[in-house]
Amino acid sequence: MGNIDKILAFNREFVASNGYEAHLTDKFPDKKLAVLSCMDTRLSVLLQEALGLKNGDAKVIKNAGALIPSPWDSAMRSLIVAVYELGVEEIMVVAHTTCGACHMSFGHFREEMLQRGIPEAELQRSDVDLDAWLEGFHDTEASVRRTVDAIRKHPLMPDDVTVRGFIIESATGALEEVET
Repeated sequence: MGNIDKILAFNREFVASNGYEAHLTDKFPDKKLAVLSCMDTRLSVLLQEALGLKNGDAKVIKNAGALIPSPWDSAMRSLIVAVYELGVEEIMVVAHTTCGACHMSFGHFREEMLQRGIPEAELQRSDVDLDAWLEGFHDTEASVRRTVDAIRKHPLMPDDVTVRGFIIESATGALEEVET
């Protein structure tokens, strides 16, 4: 049995035993907060616990590196929706130490993509700059500053939304603010 099948079996038992009742809330974040963070597995539980957040407190948006690579990407779209539809008034950008997106690049993935059967023609696409699309960052603090700046300066982000940046220590959860 694969992991997804195991998850489905667990889910049936979870629902049957009313395990969901402890998590009931509505769609509006109680703290009027959104958090943009990295998808790193070390942060799956640590992030919320280190920030003192419980289910329903905040909208948590995760991607590789806690980045806004384009003003019109899905992370920025989610933040805009959180502000206008869900009442978010504050946004935290939370990167972390020892992030895999640090030093990530298309060159890092190219050979593995070819080995796994992706045709060379797909890697030469004219409609997508894969170098830019798969670029990570080389300085975590600078990346947080760029992301905070991209959110603050987005043409659809109102000036009354507070946006601050942080780096969380991946092992301990210690949070440090990045001056912007």
